[in-house]
Amino acid sequence: MSDTVYAEDAAVPAPETPADALPERADVVIVGGGLTGLSAAYHLALAGRNVAVIEANGIGEGASGRNGGQLHPGQRRDQIWLTKHLGETLADELWELGEEAVGLVHTLRAEFGADCDFRPGLIDAAHTPAAFDDIRSYADHLYERYGVTPEIMDRAELAAAIGTERYVGGAHDSTGGHLNPLALVTALAEAAEKAGAHLFPMTTAEGYTAGPGSVTVTVRRRGARAHEIAADAVLLAGNGYLSGLEPRIETRVLPLVNHIAATEPLDISPIPGGEAVADTRAVIRYFRVDAENRLIFGGGESYGPVAADVAAIVRPYIDEVYPQLKDVPIAAAWSGTLGITRTRCPYIRRLQPGVYAAAGFSGQGLGLATFAGKVIAEAIGGDTGRLDVFAHMPVPPFPGGTRFLGPLAVLAMTWFSIRDRLALPQIPRPGAADQSRD
Repeated sequence: MSDTVYAEDAAVPAPETPADALPERADVVIVGGGLTGLSAAYHLALAGRNVAVIEANGIGEGASGRNGGQLHPGQRRDQIWLTKHLGETLADELWELGEEAVGLVHTLRAEFGADCDFRPGLIDAAHTPAAFDDIRSYADHLYERYGVTPEIMDRAELAAAIGTERYVGGAHDSTGGHLNPLALVTALAEAAEKAGAHLFPMTTAEGYTAGPGSVTVTVRRRGARAHEIAADAVLLAGNGYLSGLEPRIETRVLPLVNHIAATEPLDISPIPGGEAVADTRAVIRYFRVDAENRLIFGGGESYGPVAADVAAIVRPYIDEVYPQLKDVPIAAAWSGTLGITRTRCPYIRRLQPGVYAAAGFSGQGLGLATFAGKVIAEAIGGDTGRLDVFAHMPVPPFPGGTRFLGPLAVLAMTWFSIRDRLALPQIPRPGAADQSRD
């Protein structure tokens, strides 16, 4: 069984920069070769900066190239929550930035000539009447405040749209969609190198020191001695893979392992309109049918090492939502580590002069992570306007710091599962749930 099905349609080429050509100096060192790091590298290189991207594994091998592929507008937190905590002005600015994030993905796809198997349309599916009430209320808010008109679907309309009667009702949003995330990573990596960025996979960032006007990053190529790169700035863009590198990120961004499976190609798609779907459970089910007519289904999450048999984890979720597909074989199953924060707000900051962070996208990284790379590149170039808006989003540390992250994660996932079984009210935002779909 292969790992992901995405690699059948897109594969990141080997970097053109020789592995032994680690520089003594760069204008910017980027830690993390996923969507954030590659987007930042591309935009910085276009501006004439000398950029080195350090990636511990292969380019795009983290959550960026392994996620559910859903492209959602807005922020991970809904506009009602943002208005309550930040006020109308900042909430409206964050709404616009969320719209820009989706627009950037489409702009980059057009610039690169990369279709990425994009399909428009998103559906939020309510698993309880109370969740359906929340979806309708939030749709009213979006219309009244932003002129957005999600299409409300009753039980019968939703069942016809997604091929299952498991849900009470939902809402259709035409502004987002879904795509092959590895194809987007591949296009970004190729464009970044063409623009002049240097990519170094299989190279670990072991630490950094920041002094007046400069940063020194210590890296190590696998099997080689440690090497120091002097730079004007460093971007820490490893999301859930930055353990041990920066306490200010590690205490705020919890790594969770999410599980996805893809069926063999189906004779008939259960989602005739081709949309992506995410439900309102706390332990979310999110699914779509790709260009090869495979059902790509995400379900369940864990903390710690990746499970040996991911298909066995996801299969019960598929059978629960689509019992008619219980005999369809699983073509591939895989896991990926995402980063979540307490508030589900992304941690996009200048930590100190010359040190930037972009992590904790909490399951909405496809658009926001790509956009964060551009925002950081702008800030390094002197335009901090968008970064300053993101910096207002509250991202407090988890209680007890890194010492209690594991136990907290296990307790939280247990509580979310119980809440789903008891159909208790949702907490994070109307029409969505807590974990990764993108």
